[in-house]
Amino acid sequence: MARIPDLEQFQGDWVLTRIIKDSLSGAEGHLTGRAEFTPMQDGAYLYREEGELNYGDQTPMAATRKYIWTPSEDGIAVLFEDERPFHTIETEKLMPDATHHCDPDLYHVSYDFTSWPSWRAAWRVVGPKKDYRMMSSYSRP
Repeated sequence: MARIPDLEQFQGDWVLTRIIKDSLSGAEGHLTGRAEFTPMQDGAYLYREEGELNYGDQTPMAATRKYIWTPSEDGIAVLFEDERPFHTIETEKLMPDATHHCDPDLYHVSYDFTSWPSWRAAWRVVGPKKDYRMMSSYSRP
């Protein structure tokens, strides 16, 4: 059975590109930057991304984000920086998906590892004040 790469294979630097399409405002955003997976303790990795976000007519801005990726019984647990649960990546699938409910919004992600070592994460976010799609692509420098 095909599986996604082992967590340690994510270690190191990645080129990150992201497209955001907001259905409510009609705005489109583009982020270019980098992501890095740095080993922590107990087999976990700190995921940190930074880049420049160009969104609609707004002035370009610096964008950063951090998560913790850690081994779990079900695959890879993705935690917020403060260690609250976010979602789980099922390692038995090359194209796993997951959902996170953050009342009143719903976040759904579909990962695609079929072209490893390049991979993608496609997000669909909906709620009373949100309706956007976000496609992030990762490749080695």
